[in-house]
Amino acid sequence: MYRRLLFLLLSLLLLCSCVKDTQYHRIEGFAQGGTFHIVCNPLKGISEDELRQRIGSCLQEIDLTLSGYNKGSLLSKLNAGEDIPLNDIFIDCFTRSKRVWEESQGAFDPSSAPLFDLWGFGFSNKGTVTQEAIDSLRAFIGMDLLTLEQREDGVHLVKADPRVKLNFNAVAQGFSCDRVGMILDSLGCTNYLIDIGREILCKGVNAIGTPWRVGLDKPIDGNFDEGADLQAIINVSDCGIVTSGNYRNYYMENGQKYSHTIDPSTGWPVTHNLLSATVVASDATTADAYATWMMVIGVERARNFLESRADIDGLLVYDRYGEMVSYQTENLKTL
Repeated sequence: MYRRLLFLLLSLLLLCSCVKDTQYHRIEGFAQGGTFHIVCNPLKGISEDELRQRIGSCLQEIDLTLSGYNKGSLLSKLNAGEDIPLNDIFIDCFTRSKRVWEESQGAFDPSSAPLFDLWGFGFSNKGTVTQEAIDSLRAFIGMDLLTLEQREDGVHLVKADPRVKLNFNAVAQGFSCDRVGMILDSLGCTNYLIDIGREILCKGVNAIGTPWRVGLDKPIDGNFDEGADLQAIINVSDCGIVTSGNYRNYYMENGQKYSHTIDPSTGWPVTHNLLSATVVASDATTADAYATWMMVIGVERARNFLESRADIDGLLVYDRYGEMVSYQTENLKTL
């Protein structure tokens, strides 16, 4: 999971690192093919080393469950055809993903794993792309082909077609943020920011008592220098923030750009003018899935969706006749 298909464009500005109050814990490390950064207020009854260990164990368990790059993971075994009991992490991620699949009418679809593999954005090397190959794969894609079944030894994943596979890369890091957040919540932590692969979950305030500030990178092709060129800075608290875009994970072939965002309805990478979509939601899993959904459907439908929902906010950056322009919801606070 986690060389992350979407090297998601959130460049974190942890301003609390440069102020007088340095009492917040800072825990950093490597996980899921990238880095994680956690800032939180001191906790009673648990040392920073113990907290670091608990967080590390949580992230390792998620990797052993949802990583398609780890060939010994639960997901890899299921994709290989094994019929084995599921753990609560898989059940939770699957259930939430299927719910968004239904809501998005298939625009967000983890069962598009074979298409990701074919285009070279999945867990295997790129295949030979033809319309015939795409059509043959789409015959066994759709979350309606997968159900959960309770048996004596636990819950199992049932496939209507044995060729169905899953790829949770479009949601797993947001999901991981929420899981780490559950640990901090259980310990009574009231102020924290969790950044896993630039997917963010935050609560409360930073070390100087103000909302967390998060920088959003400008979606220019090849912009890998996070924080160097910002589109906006937002003030946030008690929410998940995720940005999805096509300016970092793509390749050029015969003068044509192929992005990692695949439209399940066509089997082809999207070619519309939406450059990035930032979603602010109550949790990081929802923000992650919705940001991917926005990138699939394009700017007009994404804007209509954002305007229809009072419970989420968003910022869309898109190309209009060669000029980079943006749309943001009224409640989104930018600097």
